[in-house]
Amino acid sequence: MAQPGAGSAVTAGAVLQLVRQKDELEARIRACYELLRDSGVGPDEPLVDAEGFPRADIDVYRVRAARHSIACLQNDHKALMKQVEEALHQLHAREKEKQAKDQAEALAEALSQSQSQDQGLAQPQAFARVNAVTPESPASVSGLQVDDEIVEFGSVNVHNFQNLQNIATVVQHSEGRPLSVTVIRNGKKVHLGLTPKRWAGKGLLGCNIIPLQR
Repeated sequence: MAQPGAGSAVTAGAVLQLVRQKDELEARIRACYELLRDSGVGPDEPLVDAEGFPRADIDVYRVRAARHSIACLQNDHKALMKQVEEALHQLHAREKEKQAKDQAEALAEALSQSQSQDQGLAQPQAFARVNAVTPESPASVSGLQVDDEIVEFGSVNVHNFQNLQNIATVVQHSEGRPLSVTVIRNGKKVHLGLTPKRWAGKGLLGCNIIPLQR
């Protein structure tokens, strides 16, 4: 009887082969029972008459052969069903293991991407730093703080920043209009709305910005 080798990995094809063998055994067992039925005798009826002689109304040899075949085939069927059950358990366990592995790999990849994105967010490129903010000034009202590192100041960013005149130009052209300002504060991005305008102090912002040394 063909069966997967000991210690070999069970495949779906091997399980199907075992199931086909089971179906074939069951068909042979049914055929033997049909032979007994056609002979007019059941699987357990005596094959001798009251005086101990072989019954004359049946083919005793044929009936005995059918009964022997049924016994052997049923033993084979029982053993085969055990193989099918064990193979299905192994296949199911391996599939669960594969699913768990796939899920773990997907989770690890997503976590890795998330960490990469977080690192990208946590360490953006700043080009200037705020080293002074006057109380009650537009900068102070907007929430700008000393040591904020500027990532974006209106249209100015690390890619087009050349010197502080770039910021001054944006401020002069945005008087009375809110500017989008992004800074790094304590390792986190903070978005502010800063409106350059005239106030009691000097300039339109009321803060001092210095370039970052790279």
